[in-house]
Amino acid sequence: MDGISFSARRGEVHALCGENGAGKSTLMKIINGIYKPDAGQIFIEGKPAIIHSPVDARKQGISMIYQECVFVPEMSVAESLFMGDLPTTKTGRVNWKHVHKNTEELLRREGLLDNPRFDNGIHTKLKDLTIADIQMLEIIKAISKDSQVIIMDEPTSSIAKKEADDLLKKVIDLRNRGKSIIYISHKMDELFKIADRITVFRDGKVVGGDDAKNLTIDKVITMMVGRELGGSYPKAEVKKGNEILRIEKLTRNGVFNDISFNLHAGEIIGFAGLVGAGRTEVVRALNGLDPIHAGKVFVNGRELRIKKVTDSINNGIAMVSEDRRGNGLVLIRSIRENITLPNLKRYIYNGYLHRKKETAEITAQKGTLNIRAPSIDANVGNLSGGNQQKVVLAKWLIKGPSVLILDEPTRGIDVGAKFEIYKLMSDIVQKGDKGIVMISSEMPELLGMCDRIYVMSSGRIVAELSPAQFSQELIMQYATGNTKNAAESNTKNYRKGGMCDAKR
Repeated sequence: MDGISFSARRGEVHALCGENGAGKSTLMKIINGIYKPDAGQIFIEGKPAIIHSPVDARKQGISMIYQECVFVPEMSVAESLFMGDLPTTKTGRVNWKHVHKNTEELLRREGLLDNPRFDNGIHTKLKDLTIADIQMLEIIKAISKDSQVIIMDEPTSSIAKKEADDLLKKVIDLRNRGKSIIYISHKMDELFKIADRITVFRDGKVVGGDDAKNLTIDKVITMMVGRELGGSYPKAEVKKGNEILRIEKLTRNGVFNDISFNLHAGEIIGFAGLVGAGRTEVVRALNGLDPIHAGKVFVNGRELRIKKVTDSINNGIAMVSEDRRGNGLVLIRSIRENITLPNLKRYIYNGYLHRKKETAEITAQKGTLNIRAPSIDANVGNLSGGNQQKVVLAKWLIKGPSVLILDEPTRGIDVGAKFEIYKLMSDIVQKGDKGIVMISSEMPELLGMCDRIYVMSSGRIVAELSPAQFSQELIMQYATGNTKNAAESNTKNYRKGGMCDAKR
């Protein structure tokens, strides 16, 4: 960061925008006491402040809710709310009576006791709650500490739309109570619903900002990336090649049933559906992470028996997981090590690592994918979300699978990085010998990038749509199980001559 000046007013939502690596989260971590600034000052209520740690920040009225929720699954709701600040009796024991009473009052006041997942009240374990529930608990913790400044870093990036809407209502409620909300998100429609002011970061500097009413999404995006993107979905028309993947009646008992689909070289196929429809579970089974109880998998006409992850990787199937930090990366290792890990055989000669070849190929990938880091030896855990995603993609591009599975490939990354990933997807299939299976909860992304879309509901594929049938309304009707209305809409679309304009 370089010379950042920023302010937050009481009773407002101040949104921060910028590409991954622009400096937004870094500034917030300085305000929250995780990082130490090299220069500059922080003022709270007009007075100079020094913040040594997150605990110190809380004492000074600042709380932060992170994109990646960190919690102890076996803790109860009550224990979680008072963690690090447990009240004690005169004898030095934990005053559980006080903890339980205050927790119940907080949950009742914020309306969480009506949530069916809190079936055990204040004793409900965190492992039985959703990410959205845990984020709401973090907000309640901030309220209980009387925090005046609440920082939210991508709070809706990994939760469903209904839960995201509930969280946004809570943000508005906090603003109306006089709290100052600093809100980081890449979801532009979301920002313009709740933001009073917007500040844009680029390359570690503030490049602009104004009251939200004076800005548009296009203006903000142009400030973020410093250029016009020239179209959100750079999907090229590619001639369909041979069938490279065929799935026949794939079943995992109690999770998904009779899943059948195919993929041709040069194609991008999408999977749409609501949370819990079974999309991720299907591709996890294809990747060898979960068991397959019935059905067949064919790659390039040859049947595979997938029992473990290496069975799929060695036969040309690779997956970029939705949880890149948990399943895609070793966060305490470098870019070089993460990319090399599944490609060791490529660089090993007579038992020795061929460092020159490794360095050349990984440096080339860093440049091609525009991975923003000082060097290929930078720690992956210190990179932004978008750059971490590019590292995951880089290791599989070097591996060169025939089938690349992308599960929520643009979750939690900015519009500039999204455009780069879309361009990369288009480049991959243009080579003519590879295909992509993409799962996405962003409907425009599916419509803009896919050649065909499969819709899942309750563990089954309920529709296969061609570009002439693409429409958000139709997909949602199938996804919600409203197949009668979906069939009627589908017929109307054909009578009108298709829905190709929607895709364009």
